[in-house]
Amino acid sequence: MKVIFNQDVKGKGKKGEIKNVSDGYARNYLLKHNLAVEATKANLDAQKAKDKKEENLAQQEIDDAKKLKEDLKDIEVKLSAKSGGSGRLFGSITNKQISEQLKKDHDISIDKRKIDMDDPIRTLGYSEVPVKLHPDVTGTIRVHVAEK
Repeated sequence: MKVIFNQDVKGKGKKGEIKNVSDGYARNYLLKHNLAVEATKANLDAQKAKDKKEENLAQQEIDDAKKLKEDLKDIEVKLSAKSGGSGRLFGSITNKQISEQLKKDHDISIDKRKIDMDDPIRTLGYSEVPVKLHPDVTGTIRVHVAEK
């Protein structure tokens, strides 16, 4: 019997996949527990429409991320911190501080985990900080650290 999986079933198939399974397994387990539906013409058409909708949503996310990347290119985040004589900070500038300042100054909300800093900023001046906007799109924020 051909079925369309509603959920991932370990060892059998993933959500949205169309597969042939034995009649007994399909009737007694998959259909009974609503893990799959029979692959009729109506169900196949509904699955195609659902796949197309998900594809459009994914493309929309990528487009939004690219637009945000272009917006971030022109933005500079200004932070101030206490520093010593050689331009080294007493503390450091973290991704959380950058995220909060970006929200406060430019009303752009980016999760602190998306700001991809290997190490916190510990010197005065300008820094380019990469931001992971989408798995396929990475932008940069220009951060200016001035002395308090």
